[in-house]
Amino acid sequence: METPDQTASQPGSAAEAPSEPPQSQAGLKIFYSWMRDLFFCIAFCFFFIFFIYQPVKVEGGSMEPGLEDQERIVINRLVYRWESITRGDIIVFRYPRDPRKSFIKRVIGVGGDRVRISFGHVYLNGQRMEEDYVPSEFLDSRTYPEIVVPANSYFVLGDHRSMSNDSRDFGPVARSYIYGKAVFGYWPMEKLGLLR
Repeated sequence: METPDQTASQPGSAAEAPSEPPQSQAGLKIFYSWMRDLFFCIAFCFFFIFFIYQPVKVEGGSMEPGLEDQERIVINRLVYRWESITRGDIIVFRYPRDPRKSFIKRVIGVGGDRVRISFGHVYLNGQRMEEDYVPSEFLDSRTYPEIVVPANSYFVLGDHRSMSNDSRDFGPVARSYIYGKAVFGYWPMEKLGLLR
């Protein structure tokens, strides 16, 4: 009895090549791959900018000549989780009298330091400080009585002493108000570089 024809692959016979995916499917795979990469890139940038480094604009001239009004800088928001705040650091903090405002100043004294100012000259633990970042034309003649900086607080001054609102006016800044260290200037281009 005759059986109907059936197609069967025989050993050694050539198998039919699988059909290639349509062009639209290949295009979709590339699109989804790009979208995934873009998402991770944006997520990384968001984390980097908002949790580690943050660009800010300097407002006012209290840190001249090192930092000028409207200069753009980058602050590190996490560095003080692993490092101690040290003398000479340029810090960004919430203004103690109005925490909605942010200030940028230089740390002069840390907890336990004795700080006094005599006719514009700063004395730290009895020794007159050499402050090469303060040109003579930016000094003033103010005097401030000696204080001992409280624990977990910092005595801060602006580099432009004659026009700075700082610890001479509002006292030492508590650690809880400090949220970043100024590390890098990026605009204007001629001031591009690390801050000191």
